[in-house]
Amino acid sequence: MSFTLESDEHTALRAAVAQLGKRHGRAFDREALWSEAAKLGYLGVNLPEQYGGGGGGISELSIVLEELGAAGCPLLMMVVSPAICGTVIARFGTETQKQEWLPALADGTRTMAFGITEPDAGSNSHRITTTARRDPETGDWLLTGRKVFISGVDIADATLIVGRTEDARTGRLKPCLFIVPRDAEGFHRRRIDMELQAAEKQFELTLDDVRLPADALVGDEDAGLLQLFAGLNPERIMTAAFAIGMGRYALAQALTYARDRTVWNTPIGAHQAIAHPLAQAHIDLELARLMMQKAAHLYDAGDDTGAGEAANMAKYAAGEACVKAVDQAVHTLGGNGLTREFGLASLITAARVARIAPVSREMILNYVSHQTLGLPKSY
Repeated sequence: MSFTLESDEHTALRAAVAQLGKRHGRAFDREALWSEAAKLGYLGVNLPEQYGGGGGGISELSIVLEELGAAGCPLLMMVVSPAICGTVIARFGTETQKQEWLPALADGTRTMAFGITEPDAGSNSHRITTTARRDPETGDWLLTGRKVFISGVDIADATLIVGRTEDARTGRLKPCLFIVPRDAEGFHRRRIDMELQAAEKQFELTLDDVRLPADALVGDEDAGLLQLFAGLNPERIMTAAFAIGMGRYALAQALTYARDRTVWNTPIGAHQAIAHPLAQAHIDLELARLMMQKAAHLYDAGDDTGAGEAANMAKYAAGEACVKAVDQAVHTLGGNGLTREFGLASLITAARVARIAPVSREMILNYVSHQTLGLPKSY
């Protein structure tokens, strides 16, 4: 793969999505943009062609999200519905699950949320307490537990829930994935009041003996972490795309202002105190994009191990670059950076999401220190 020149197909995709984003802009209507992106084939660009998708991969889907973000209209549910849920079902779902969900995810008529985070588990997926047990008489699954900070549950037709089942051989709990319909009995949601301004809302979920048919399980009950990380690695890559797009948007506003704003007969962008930090922000975003492209390439090539390392690094680099770009953009505009007219102030909070979710920067540093560098664990 060339990291200096994108393929003609990727360049054309990037340009087309940029035009779509420009038409909708910062004051976009989420449903209208989602519908048009689906109609143009962008939502399902990573899903298999035989199920209505574009036959591409996370490389293509990350381009879509980055360019929408750079236009000021990112679609957060792209991280969840086609990237996590669509990928997991495409790789591990039954033929029935693929037929039921993938065409609808690709054309935007249905969406899925993803539920892994729990109040007491934090970043430790091994402490997930949502459990699934079999009803010995019917073979149904019964799910019990809680999830927190789950995006878009109110607009999703179902949520892909990470639970744990007991291994009959060892008695240990192992992670498994279940499709839980929005209207399932015992499946309750409570909206979390967030300072963050976003079209997609956050929810706490309660599963109270939610009864699911046997075929609600996605994949092999014994595959565990392999299937889970098949969704988590794309999530990290797409979070990087989300952050890079946001950083690019903020930087573009700052550059326009720095070229036009004149003090003492000189554009403020001519001063190194303004120009150099903006140049550094651009460099950091470009470096993060390179790691994101590497991670997406490795994932699409089937290298799950290599993709795991690169996806974590990409998410870390993009989160840091985004926060710095937004901060510098606001600082460049001064008081104007806090006005609604320029649309930057709300990004101060939004930019931090890429540092916190779906895994904190500190946990990524832990991962790199002991997985990549071979240092002993501190926990």
